[in-house]
Amino acid sequence: MLNSLNLSYTTANTSKLDGMSQSSLEAYKLLIVPGGNSITIGNNLTSTATNNVHNAITVGGLHYLGICAGAFFGGSSIYNGLDLTNGVWFNTYSNKGKGTGKTAVEISFPKSSQLDLYWQDGPELNGWGEIISKYPDGTAAMVEGSSGKGWVIFSGLHPEATASWESGMSFTTSVSSQNAYAKTLINAALNGTTVSHY
Repeated sequence: MLNSLNLSYTTANTSKLDGMSQSSLEAYKLLIVPGGNSITIGNNLTSTATNNVHNAITVGGLHYLGICAGAFFGGSSIYNGLDLTNGVWFNTYSNKGKGTGKTAVEISFPKSSQLDLYWQDGPELNGWGEIISKYPDGTAAMVEGSSGKGWVIFSGLHPEATASWESGMSFTTSVSSQNAYAKTLINAALNGTTVSHY
């Protein structure tokens, strides 16, 4: 997806991120933390690494896009999270009482039609930032806002999901439409611009 946007990028594993200083992080414009397990992400980084990332964003102006686990990690957490939210932590979305797992969830937006997006144990993002989109129960599915000098976007879902992720599930929205919205989020996070919000 980054290649299709003609964006140059590098990837960082745990040891690389642990070895990066605040100033080396500030040489980049955007940090994207994808899905996975936010507890594993936080617990496998040193506190120095998370402090450097936090400060690169809040003091140095690095932008941040957190998707699913990346959104949990960007919030307040006892698991060595970034706390870009001034102490706000996030619960897992209850999926209309169905519990955790993976499924298609219909998300609503303030100025456009709804989208079915891939969800897998992602957070509800109430209590921080401006709400970009909502889950069916009205809780925040995506949010945006400033964290110090940095611009931050959190998504509780995976608009970047490919068709293979959606196998066995029913989506009313095409993968291309979902991915187009992912590109909107990436560009907004990269450029520090707002997305339509409530």
